[in-house]
Amino acid sequence: MSDINSVIMIGRLTRDPELKYTPSGATVATMTIAVGRKYKKAEEMVDEVFFVDVVLWQKLAEIAGKYLTKGSRIGIQGRLTQRTWQTDTGDKRSKHEIVGESIQFLSEKKSSDSKPAAPDGDTSFDTTAFE
Repeated sequence: MSDINSVIMIGRLTRDPELKYTPSGATVATMTIAVGRKYKKAEEMVDEVFFVDVVLWQKLAEIAGKYLTKGSRIGIQGRLTQRTWQTDTGDKRSKHEIVGESIQFLSEKKSSDSKPAAPDGDTSFDTTAFE
């Protein structure tokens, strides 16, 4: 039996996507989404927010860089991965991030943004559509 590694979240971008290119020319976008929930604690409603790093590759990264800005509300589906590295001082570090396989735009673009408006109609993009 295989294990399942699938994540679906809805949140808002905390900053514009950052586009970079690998030495081989692959496009990669990194961004962080804020995901919140409300719950009741001792007769009081509590807001809880946590931040999740997201990595997108190739055409999906280009789409995010073109259409998404800080505050955009998106749905993200992908897989969870753990990245590890060693600092210059020898300390080991690691972090979990979502490698996005599809995104869905859930908020409309503001007309004052310098980026183009998201396309009309289907605003769901997945990596299989660009293979």
